[in-house]
Amino acid sequence: MKHRIIEGRLEYTSRKKGMEGQNRGFETFMFTHHSDGKVTMRTHCEIYEPEPTVMRDIIYAMDENDQPMDLHVRLTVGDAFMGSGWLRFDGEMIECESYGPSIGRLSQQVQAELPLDGFGTHPIVSDGYMLSTKDWDASDRYLLNCYLPSPDHRGATPPQIAQVKIGALYLGKEEITVKAGTFQCKHLQFVDDSSIIPGTGGMAGEHPPYDVWITDDDDGIFVQGGVGGYMMTWYELVELKR
Repeated sequence: MKHRIIEGRLEYTSRKKGMEGQNRGFETFMFTHHSDGKVTMRTHCEIYEPEPTVMRDIIYAMDENDQPMDLHVRLTVGDAFMGSGWLRFDGEMIECESYGPSIGRLSQQVQAELPLDGFGTHPIVSDGYMLSTKDWDASDRYLLNCYLPSPDHRGATPPQIAQVKIGALYLGKEEITVKAGTFQCKHLQFVDDSSIIPGTGGMAGEHPPYDVWITDDDDGIFVQGGVGGYMMTWYELVELKR
């Protein structure tokens, strides 16, 4: 085969008081690295806590320059169909075709603000991969310009184009051991705080700090991470096959 496949599974757990270590969902993923440099990400995510539950299926394609090409989303909330949609970026415009019971049939076209750092797709592995595309030897912080199918913190709204700018910090390198193995990692943090990185905003209310550890290589695989504040969530890589 000319392409290379990476597959894995993340477990979601809670760090809320009285719920420490309780399972709150999972995510399975597959990255296909094509011989021409393009990447296709496929994920299935399920969030059990807090209610209502969220189920998300994603197919996201990026070109050889890590720019978004197209994104397919199907979303179920509270075990009821919430919406499905398709986003496409041609280098200048973003278009969206979607449907959901609460929004009906929707067609959108938006002139993208450039440069664009990617589509924010809400799966945890996608967060890690976006961070891996930045040159952390050149800077310890970036303001990421992203377009999302939902500005909700859990992505639990019908697909529509939303712009978000969120900061990212580099906190150093660490060796991390999880159920899937021991990895050399970069420790990074998303921050939605304009006092730390000016210009952040758009996440439908300030998002708590979000720590991320990714493999210190070109694959940028999410190893572990967590969100503080009101969320108190933890994510950990439990299976990996390269």
